[in-house]
Amino acid sequence: MKKYIAEFIGTFTLVLFGTGIAVVSGGNVLVTALAFGLAIIASAYVIGNISGCHVNPAVSLSMYLNKKITLEEFISYVASQIAGAFAATGVLYFILSSTTIGTAALGANGYGDLSATGISLIGAIVTEIILTCIFIYTILGVTSDEKKSSIAGVVIGLTLTFVHLLGINLTGTSVNPARSLAPAVIQGGDALSQVWVFIVAPLVGAVIATYIFKYLNKAKK
Repeated sequence: MKKYIAEFIGTFTLVLFGTGIAVVSGGNVLVTALAFGLAIIASAYVIGNISGCHVNPAVSLSMYLNKKITLEEFISYVASQIAGAFAATGVLYFILSSTTIGTAALGANGYGDLSATGISLIGAIVTEIILTCIFIYTILGVTSDEKKSSIAGVVIGLTLTFVHLLGINLTGTSVNPARSLAPAVIQGGDALSQVWVFIVAPLVGAVIATYIFKYLNKAKK
C-alpha cells in the first residue's frame, strides 16, 4: 500500500506543479519544462526507494514488460497515478477559480486548434511516440546500472525537461497518460475528445522503448 500512496503523492506533485505552472506562466516553455523536470527530480529522491517513482502509466507499462512489477502491481500503480492526477487537477481548478486567470485552461494537451503551432493529428501522434520513447529509454538505461543510481533522479528529471522543450509548443507534451487524462476530463470540450492521442501514443512509445532496450542490451551481452 505504501507504494501506491507514494505513486499518488508523486503524480499529484507532478501534475499540480507541471500543469499549474504552465497555466500561471502563460505557457512559458522554459519555465514549464523546468517545472515538470524539477517535480520529477524532487519526487525521485523522496519516493524512489518506496515505489520507484514511476508517476506515469507509460513508465509502469515499461516496468511491467520488463517483469519488474506484476500485472496486479501494474494495475494498482496506474490506478494510483490516475487518482493523483485527478486530485491535482481538482486542486488546480479550485485555486484558479479564485483568480483572474479562470479555469478555461487546465494544462490539457492537444493538436490542431489546441496546439500553439497547430500540429496535425498524425504529427501529434508521432511527436508523442518519439518523445515518450526517448524518455522511457533514458529511464531504462539509467536505472539498469547501479553505479548510476545516485544520479538517476537528476538524469530522468533533466530528460523530462529536455523533451518538454520540444513538445510544449507542439502538443503541450504528454509522455504521461495520467497527466493528460485528468486535465482533459475536467476541462472537457475538444481537450476531452482529443485525449485518446495522449493516452495511446505515450503507451506505444513506452513499448517501443522497452523493446529497443531489450534488443540493444541483449546484443551487448
